[in-house]
Amino acid sequence: MKEHARQARAEGRILGLVPTMGALHEGHLSLVQRAKRECSAVFASIFVNPKQFGPTEDLAKYPRSFEADTSKLAAAGVEAVFVPEPGEMYPAGFSTYVNVEGPSDRLEGRSRPGHFRGVTTVVLKLLQIAQPHFAYFGRKDAQQARIIQQMVRDLNLDSEIVVSPIVRESDGLAMSSRNAYLSPDERKAATVLYQALDTARRELHRGVRDALELQSAMRRVLEAERLASVDYAEIVDAETFEPVLRVSRASYAVLAVFLGTTRLIDNLYMDFGEGEAPLAQL
Repeated sequence: MKEHARQARAEGRILGLVPTMGALHEGHLSLVQRAKRECSAVFASIFVNPKQFGPTEDLAKYPRSFEADTSKLAAAGVEAVFVPEPGEMYPAGFSTYVNVEGPSDRLEGRSRPGHFRGVTTVVLKLLQIAQPHFAYFGRKDAQQARIIQQMVRDLNLDSEIVVSPIVRESDGLAMSSRNAYLSPDERKAATVLYQALDTARRELHRGVRDALELQSAMRRVLEAERLASVDYAEIVDAETFEPVLRVSRASYAVLAVFLGTTRLIDNLYMDFGEGEAPLAQL
């Protein structure tokens, strides 16, 4: 992978990397499509990273579909796919980790201790190996993307992190590899995440700026669904992911909800244009 990347750079090509854990869907492929528009060489990686799974999480059953994934990537025009084994990424005696303090302790970091340490460590390794000019991530994992951007800035890395909008199913559910875990009834119920965020969006356009009021509106929608169990539903600053009292700058409404044993996340990005007109992107 390193040699392939060096050759692309030596040819003066702009290199884009799309890191994935496989089980690819249209959200991943939208990142490839953007990379193809903006770069002259596009690589992808497939690596189910054991360091970002907790001891009670779904590493063993995480969906793996290597043949289908590589076929999708080839059809999308990806030039090379990096598929390391865990022992290659974390050889015997591995003991170096990256931790972004502050944002890593909140929300997903609070619910999944050690998760972001595993994410930042593997992403740093992928950036070091592939040396891309641009690396592409989806906004569904907004906190993750922000933490990776912070790491890249703090460590003076050359790669630029590009964050693209969420890709959704026709009924609003954010595309996720974990959607495959849902039973038919849970899949129907899972649209409640989108409905809750859309409620917050409508309240925002109605003039509501109080964060607690927006959170309460989301929770009412979520708690009305008997199959849903809320982990968190909060309004946070888009930079720090700290709670805000009032939406007056770039913020996120963020959700984590269990449907049965499957945990899904989603978010609504909220900002303000000229004249304080609210801009909200689901």
